[in-house]
Amino acid sequence: MEQHRTGRPRPRQQPQAPLPAPGTLADATVYPVPTRPPRPVPPLVLALRRLPNPRLTGLGAGLFGAATMLALGSLDQLLLDGSAIVYGVLFLPVSALTALWVREADLVMAPIIVPIAFTVGIVPISGGSGGFGGQTMAVVTALAVHAGWLYGGTLVAGIITCVRKLRTMGRRQRRGRTGGGAGRRG
Repeated sequence: MEQHRTGRPRPRQQPQAPLPAPGTLADATVYPVPTRPPRPVPPLVLALRRLPNPRLTGLGAGLFGAATMLALGSLDQLLLDGSAIVYGVLFLPVSALTALWVREADLVMAPIIVPIAFTVGIVPISGGSGGFGGQTMAVVTALAVHAGWLYGGTLVAGIITCVRKLRTMGRRQRRGRTGGGAGRRG
């Protein structure tokens, strides 16, 4: 019968070389290494750091996107008689925010959530009449006519999530090289 380990594996101790005797060459010369001055941070980066930075789950990001697009679609219908261009232009920043605010564990959800949010928000401006069937046909027609905005927002969300995933992978790789992975499970 196989026995499983219950504790964490302990790191192996490397034998250390003995310290040199005082007065030998090892402690004779020490040269200070000049430190580089920190690079100035661009004002745009400083402004972006002041923005809110929530981390939403996949469900939370979906609710955020759908509720925001529904509110924007309703406002567009009330104020501008359902202008599709205004709705599409407003959809792009909502797509970007959804992709930026979803947490790293749910990054794959952002490009899936964004088209659903577009569909939910287009219901008020689609202009359907004649009951459920008429409204459904109006939504399908509006999705077909405004597919460019839908693809554009999905592309924005996809690019942002790809960049975030690459940065996360690079951060993990650097952490692994520097030995910062001591708290990871083996």
